Amino acid sequence: MGSPKFMREALKEALRGARKSHGGPFGAVIVRKGKIIARAHNTVLSAKDPTAHAEINAIRIAAKKLRGFDLSGCEIYSSCEPCPMCLCAIYWARIKKVFFGCTKEDAAKIGFDDLAFRQIMGGARKKKPAATEQMLREECIAVFKEWEKNPRRKLY
Repeated sequence: MGSPKFMREALKEALRGARKSHGGPFGAVIVRKGKIIARAHNTVLSAKDPTAHAEINAIRIAAKKLRGFDLSGCEIYSSCEPCPMCLCAIYWARIKKVFFGCTKEDAAKIGFDDLAFRQIMGGARKKKPAATEQMLREECIAVFKEWEKNPRRKLY
């Protein structure tokens, strides 16, 4: 069960970012062992970075603070249901629990509609916003093979 206290902290971040026009009205906090270890809001506009969503920013702060990429002992509180990019980052970070306030439908009503991305990822939409084309596979495989031989390699 989530804590309203932590969700309110995510909301404070969302409001802070929205009032400063840093990006959309989205905030997130990452909690570990009952304590906030990272807080962030959307900074897409101020950072001129399309990946600077609240959840991504919070993950980056938490990983730096914990000195590692594995955040499996953490929970994330987000003022809105994470978009596909953020949800994938949450999965990569191994965060086990996501609490969110507004839904993706609520976000769509104010102009933040990621439905097309969700449909593409779910296979319901075939037309993608960016064309993809494979090339130089064998040369790329060579880099993979070299990495496989590296005794210091670490999977994540």
